[in-house]
Amino acid sequence: MSLYAMQKFLFALNRDANVQRRYSEGSDTRAALLAAYDFTDEEREAIDAGDIGKLYVLGCNGQLLMHFAPLLGMPWADYLEAMREGVRKYGPVRAGIYAMTTGTDEKVAGV
Repeated sequence: MSLYAMQKFLFALNRDANVQRRYSEGSDTRAALLAAYDFTDEEREAIDAGDIGKLYVLGCNGQLLMHFAPLLGMPWADYLEAMREGVRKYGPVRAGIYAMTTGTDEKVAGV
């Protein structure tokens, strides 16, 4: 997995108007933009599709994703639900600072 490449791309996308334009222009322009990064097929597909939940499970930092969501036209509540749905659909977060070491349905004692 190339978590660094995904996060580097999201950082650029969140801050660089030219990257935002290229991402939004259409499939050919977007494909050329994404080809410049060292992504796995799974990562490229998730970024291309704007799949916030999958990107979260792959380990992308929520601070980067929360700026990506508005570029996709995604309201805050939908962004939060997309991350939850990503865990339900794809399993626990695999890498990054949000990596899960327990299942998503376990209860903490005393809570």
